Amino acid sequence: MPASVAATPGTSATPLNKGLSVWDAVAILVGVVVGIGIFGFPPLVAMNAPSAAAYMGLWVAGGLVMLVGALCYAELGSAYPDAGGEYAFLGRAWGADVALLFAWARCSIIQTGAIAAVAFIFGDYAQVLIPLGNHGPAIYAALVVVALTVLNVLGSMESRRVQWVLTVGSVLALVAMAIGGLLLGDGSLASAGATSASVSATGASVVSFTELAGMLGMGMVFVLLTYGGWNEAAYLSGEIRDVGRNMLRVLLYGTAIIVALYVLVNLAYLQVFGLEGLRNTHAVGADMSRLLAGPWAAVLLSVLVCCTALGTVNACIFTGGRVYVSLGRDVPALKKLGAWSQQRETPVRALWVQGGITLGLVLFGALAENGLQAMVAYTSPVFWLFMFLTALALIRLRHKDPSHPRPFRVPLYPIMPLVLALMCLGLFWSSVSYAGSGSLLGLLVLLLGLPLCWLRRRQRFLA
Repeated sequence: MPASVAATPGTSATPLNKGLSVWDAVAILVGVVVGIGIFGFPPLVAMNAPSAAAYMGLWVAGGLVMLVGALCYAELGSAYPDAGGEYAFLGRAWGADVALLFAWARCSIIQTGAIAAVAFIFGDYAQVLIPLGNHGPAIYAALVVVALTVLNVLGSMESRRVQWVLTVGSVLALVAMAIGGLLLGDGSLASAGATSASVSATGASVVSFTELAGMLGMGMVFVLLTYGGWNEAAYLSGEIRDVGRNMLRVLLYGTAIIVALYVLVNLAYLQVFGLEGLRNTHAVGADMSRLLAGPWAAVLLSVLVCCTALGTVNACIFTGGRVYVSLGRDVPALKKLGAWSQQRETPVRALWVQGGITLGLVLFGALAENGLQAMVAYTSPVFWLFMFLTALALIRLRHKDPSHPRPFRVPLYPIMPLVLALMCLGLFWSSVSYAGSGSLLGLLVLLLGLPLCWLRRRQRFLA
């Protein structure tokens, strides 16, 4: 490859199989986004909502933000289809050094940390079904990482088939739970909080505008965490059939399914608990399952969460390995890392490396006081920082590369990418505030990727 081409990530094509249909990609997207957040964040959103209408408004607004992001990514993905996804966008917009730092961050922090975090959640609930001792959750987390990495190494087709089963199963189970809650819920679980609810309603009238804005803003942070993961569709752009036409469809169909599902589930939560009851519950999924399944509630919830977590881990492993293909293309020293298996339609070496790093993070989480919280603190600030740069990349590429074909153009430009950028910047600040000193480790590991930029420049000079 000529040095001039390798100098800018994302400027050369990688010969990937265009094997993903629209609905294959939608299944992966829904599998990534629809995770355990819907069982954990609703009470935190309710604490920051002054009324039931405001609570549902936050979830709808979160869906609109996701739609804005999806439209921005549809333009980037259809104009610059590449297995590297955001790596390619950042390289074209901000240069090779930023792109390589992102690739390093995704390999060592963002994607591997996200996989480890969800694997820990799977372990927590699998431990309820079959206990494996004090270190059971960590053992289960490691086993699921190994098993699903092997599945993806065996081939893209095998992984897609399993993803379809997991995604459809998770969606149907959540729909059934929501419909059951809407039909059987009578607000009885919220009756104990009726008095405090009236007090809250009275107090809400004297809340200042600044306090109200702060409450709603914090509620939106938790909503957007629940919607997180939709950007993973960018890593499928190099494999989607007729990407110029279908990238927008994947993102719009996926967004519609996810928003409809989340709105339905949250309506059921309100029907069962009421707003005050939802604020006071610490296990909304368990309480909902107890209403629907009685003594079998713990088993039902554990199976549902395990199925959802497996779908998320598999989808994250599938998309996570793709960035290594572009990284190996642009950094000759890492060429073998990015090797693509045409027979299996997957980056085999990259998947093994990703699995190894993830297992290291699982070990780190097992030694921490709380594995899940350790992974969130480690990954979140770096993730939102690079998504902020990706949102601005759309604007920069419009100016830098105006003649490039764009099968889809985001409407209301430049308002939409600016809205996305501001939301990402706010979430970066919120995640740093939440993680505190824990965020420093992720940022430190990011800085450890700087030698990769030196290596690329040295190899380019020698070429």
